[in-house]
Order: sequence, then structure tokens, then C-alpha cells
Amino acid sequence: MRKPILVTGGTGTLGSVVVQRLLDAGQDVRVLSRRPGSTGTAREWATGDLRTGEGIDAATSGVDVIVHCATTLSSKDVAATERLIGAARRNGEPHLVYISIVGVDRVPLFYYRAKLEAEERVMNSGLPWTILRTTQFHDLVARTFSLQRRSPVIATLAGVKFQPIDVRDVAGRLTELATGAPAGRVPDMGGPEIRGHGDLARTYLAATGRRRPVLPIRLPGAAVAGYRRGGHLAPDQAVGRVTFAEFLAERSR
Repeated sequence: MRKPILVTGGTGTLGSVVVQRLLDAGQDVRVLSRRPGSTGTAREWATGDLRTGEGIDAATSGVDVIVHCATTLSSKDVAATERLIGAARRNGEPHLVYISIVGVDRVPLFYYRAKLEAEERVMNSGLPWTILRTTQFHDLVARTFSLQRRSPVIATLAGVKFQPIDVRDVAGRLTELATGAPAGRVPDMGGPEIRGHGDLARTYLAATGRRRPVLPIRLPGAAVAGYRRGGHLAPDQAVGRVTFAEFLAERSR
């Protein structure tokens, strides 16, 4: 009997697309979420909370592969990953596929430090593992502008470039990795274009029909300096296909 692939954060921005790609590839999928949901063809639902560990043993039972997409955007990511690893080890030796971020070892941002620590937990887990780092999602970059929709100006990070990538491109790669052999740290994955934050802001404004001045601000701090140095970019791995402009055009239809 074929075992399902467990996807943590399976209702999130990335996880929900990963679930669908796995289903499209003919895989059985178990979705881990804090809230119950409806099931579908070849899809199971596991209710559990990585913040407390409740339900995680049951969720990891009877699976050979776990795609860990859940994130808390805080240092709690490390503890959540440890709980997942502990439950997985109690239930066997599943292949653990972890999604991380380009630059976690180069940009001193608190969230990046947590992701790097979580990577280390995965590597030292004793489980077969694969880690994929990607650049920022289109959704995240767009959100930096949409949160300023009531502002008379759009503030951007002066001297900072981004290489946004589409979650569908990332989900496709994670599907390949989840259905393949454990591969360790695989090559980073970046979006198709590297563009200034201000340039991306103007693209966003044009796509949404808004008119605002774009105001570049030079912020202090080691994290922003790391961004200015391009520590979060993967220029040699610009393998994503969907551009930021294409993402915005699709979203506005």
C-alpha cells in the first residue's frame, strides 16, 4: 500500500500549491493543519499544532516523506522543526524535505537566523533529508507594497534589489525533490529577474492602477546592509520562470 506524503503548512501560500502539485503527480497527500479541513481524492487531513506538538505523532505516522512548509516567521520555527523531527523519528525514518531561504547564512536577520538553525536541526536529525533554499516569493514582495496602500508614498529600501520567485515554480521543484531520493543541500533557486525594490514598486503601482511617489529610504543596520550586498540573491540560479510583472498581471484578472 502506497504511503501518503505529509505536507506541513499544507494550507499556506506555498504548502497549498505543493499539495496540489503532488496530487497532480499522482501522489497521496496528508495535509497537516491546525484546523480540520475537507478531504479530496487521494488527500487526507491531519489536525495538529507544531507549536505545541499536539497531534504531530499521529500526523507523521505511516509516511515515508515529509515536506516541511510550515513557518511561524519567528524564532519558534526551530522548536517547531524539532517537534516535527522528534515525532518523525518515533515513527520511522521518513525523508524530510525542508524549504529555506537564500542568504540565511549571509544576512543577519532574526528570522533568517532561525531558519538557519532549523536547517541545522534537519541536517543533524538522523533522518534522510533534502534542503532547498529559494529567494523571496512574489507574494511577499507585493505585500511590502500593499501594506502601504493608504500611504501617500510607497517607501522602498534604497540600494536593495530582490529576485522574487513564484510559489508555483518552487512547488514544482519541491514535488520533484519529495518524489526523489534524499539529496542533501540542493542548489539554490532564484527568480528570473533581479530588480531594485523601487523598480518593483513602480511595476506594482502600474499593475494595480495606483499613482504614488516612490520614496527610497536608506535604513541603517546589519540586516539591511546584508540586503544591499545582495546576500539574499542567487544570480547564478535564476531558474524561476514567472516574472513579478506576470504574477501581478495574473492576480489582477
